[in-house]
Amino acid sequence: MTGDWRMDRIGTALRGENPTVLRRLESGFAVIGDVQFLPGYSVLLVDEPDVQRLSDLPRAKRLLFLSDMDRLGEAVERACRRLDPAFRRVNLEILGNTDPFLHAHVWPRFEWEPADVVGRPVWLYPRERWIDAQFRLGPQHDVLRDAISSELDQLRSVT
Repeated sequence: MTGDWRMDRIGTALRGENPTVLRRLESGFAVIGDVQFLPGYSVLLVDEPDVQRLSDLPRAKRLLFLSDMDRLGEAVERACRRLDPAFRRVNLEILGNTDPFLHAHVWPRFEWEPADVVGRPVWLYPRERWIDAQFRLGPQHDVLRDAISSELDQLRSVT
């Protein structure tokens, strides 16, 4: 692989070169987020790099994407609930304001979050949280990765 996989997240996932991929799903890829200040943060990437918004997909593929978003959300919820008793809920978002490809954010939320942001959108966390090296995805998140992946596998067998 040449260059930074972050510059082509979907292409590198399709080629098996994106290190954040947890599982291939029906409409795309479940990936763990680059930052983990909320442990378990994950993203669903569509598997078509030119698709920019949900409405760009044919209706059947839209429904698959939304179903995969639900599955990833439930997997994150189950894994986080098992690993952290302070887990509260999962927030799901399709925004599309920054990256030019369809993706959905899966944000776990916890009781231990600072009071000034706990009831607010994650995007209002201070910039320092997003760039602090202590929250960068790394080997310390392997247990979390495995837990989410395992839950995705279990949910696949149920559907």
